[in-house]
Amino acid sequence: MKKSTIIFFTVLGILCNAQNFKTKRGIVSLDGVHVAKISNKSNIYTFMDLSETPMYTMEFIDKSIVDSVRDSYIKLNRVYNRDKTIEMDYISPSAFSGEEKSAVYTSIKGLKVIDNKGINVKNLDEIFKNVPKRKLDSKTKDAYTTRNKIDKLNIEVNKVGEIISNGVPVGYFTNLPVSFGSEDTITDKTFIDIEVYDAKSKYIGKYITTTKQIKTANGKIFTIYREISGRAALLKFPTYKAIAERMAIMDPNFIKVQEKVIVGDVVKGNAEK
Repeated sequence: MKKSTIIFFTVLGILCNAQNFKTKRGIVSLDGVHVAKISNKSNIYTFMDLSETPMYTMEFIDKSIVDSVRDSYIKLNRVYNRDKTIEMDYISPSAFSGEEKSAVYTSIKGLKVIDNKGINVKNLDEIFKNVPKRKLDSKTKDAYTTRNKIDKLNIEVNKVGEIISNGVPVGYFTNLPVSFGSEDTITDKTFIDIEVYDAKSKYIGKYITTTKQIKTANGKIFTIYREISGRAALLKFPTYKAIAERMAIMDPNFIKVQEKVIVGDVVKGNAEK
């Protein structure tokens, strides 16, 4: 068979199997046939059959993990069986697609729970039996690892500049600006760097307000502010808590995760045998 003939039939096959979907006034059409209905409240989309019986919901999540790294995914739940909610990746027909179009596109092309016969309950149930793993890039994985470490430290900064981890004082800030106490974020630009010390007054590092950089005693540097495009948030002015958290990640010896105190049985000295 000639190469041109093979290409022709390949393209023809793709065109024949292509599914054109459209959503108008809450009705999802596939190749011109109405197959489902959709409604939304905030960022939660409910998919219904043509009789308007709710079958499943899809919630779009876009959250900051740490620093400028964000994660976007969906939470999928069945209306008729709410035993569990699963988190999944979603797909969009283009970079500029809205959430509704992405929800429909994911249902048809990604999850295959909507076909030319309507909502495929069998395929939907199969997804909940064999939950697909999310495909996270290395940057997002690293961000979640960092976030888990930070959460375990449970850091707070009190009104006098002490750094508290799981209820225990572990360090403190010095050279605090005038706004400290009234503002959680550091907006002042001063020529004196804000310094961090541990509980034994050992110098850990500093925050340079003019360059928005954290620099540890051993020379590690982290820039707080970065120009990020798209949906990522700009962390222009960090909080004191954010600086303490980042300093703890950059210098693992600064704050150790506090172990739980295990209390043994109380034994009375004069207890009768």
